Amino acid sequence: MTSFRHGLVLGKFYPFHAGHEHLICAAAARCEQVTVQVLGSSRESVPLQVRRDWVAERFPMLDVVAAMDEADVDFDSPAAWDQHMGVIESLLKTPVDAVFTSDDYGAELARRLDARWVRVDPGRASLPTSGTAVRADPAGCWWALSPAVRQWFCRRVVVLGAESTGSTTLARALADHYRTRWVPEYGRTWSQIRPGGLEAPWHTAEFDLIAAEHRREEREAMACAPIPLMISDTDVLATSIWHERYLGRPSPSVTGQAGRWRPDLYLLTGDEIPFVQDGMRDGEHLRHDMQQRFRDVLAGQETPWTEVRGSLRDRVRASVELIDAVMAEGWRLADPLG
Repeated sequence: MTSFRHGLVLGKFYPFHAGHEHLICAAAARCEQVTVQVLGSSRESVPLQVRRDWVAERFPMLDVVAAMDEADVDFDSPAAWDQHMGVIESLLKTPVDAVFTSDDYGAELARRLDARWVRVDPGRASLPTSGTAVRADPAGCWWALSPAVRQWFCRRVVVLGAESTGSTTLARALADHYRTRWVPEYGRTWSQIRPGGLEAPWHTAEFDLIAAEHRREEREAMACAPIPLMISDTDVLATSIWHERYLGRPSPSVTGQAGRWRPDLYLLTGDEIPFVQDGMRDGEHLRHDMQQRFRDVLAGQETPWTEVRGSLRDRVRASVELIDAVMAEGWRLADPLG
């Protein structure tokens, strides 16, 4: 098998999928050095840097570069080819001697770079997927997506509420219904292990830690969820409300995190059910006031939200209807240029 000094793989990676990985692996197996070029257009829905990071995370040993390429995709047009080559050649630090593609354009690209064309999996017979197929049905192509790409596509639904309103019970029930991952409330875990126990004064740094750790666990769950849906028991926004509860004022740092990490749907569990003391709760006398604070905060932000009440069965039924509507909306990704 012929080996090469410097191989080139390029594409839109819109999104990055198993077929792309197969192509890059084929190049890496035969080349001393591989450059992967991620070329995007401003009309596409996934930011170029996000796509570049997807590839770089999967192949950290390779040179992964990115640039905008707004030229028309017309393989019969020499003028269009000239525009594309201007971008492609600007990203190459040294000449290439092999070009790896699945599609026919590889022949002309290799000719223009004075390189050898290596065709990999023509017709995508080994891995029958494409960016078009993934954009049309991410859930149906879930098998073809790496963890970082799954994380980007995964919908996040947050269940939250005042103390003893059944948020954890509902979050777990919804995860069971959809057979997907859910993230328990990290604030509760921290309350159990924090220095000084529940009686020690609270500090803003603790809420920053809770918010950051809960977000980290959410991102991990989204990356390995079996479907593009993850359920979370509370989130950063809820943490900002609990900061007010214990310190008597908002936290700009926690509130700022909440503004940058919005879910697709909030489900507020109603406070009409009896309060149950489990040894960790101290706010029965404040529960209804806290619930109203949750309503006010949710009403003042952009994410859709609904308060679900009644029995667990009633709450699950109402929540499933709302979540199914979110999932049915799809991702509405714009068609690529060309």
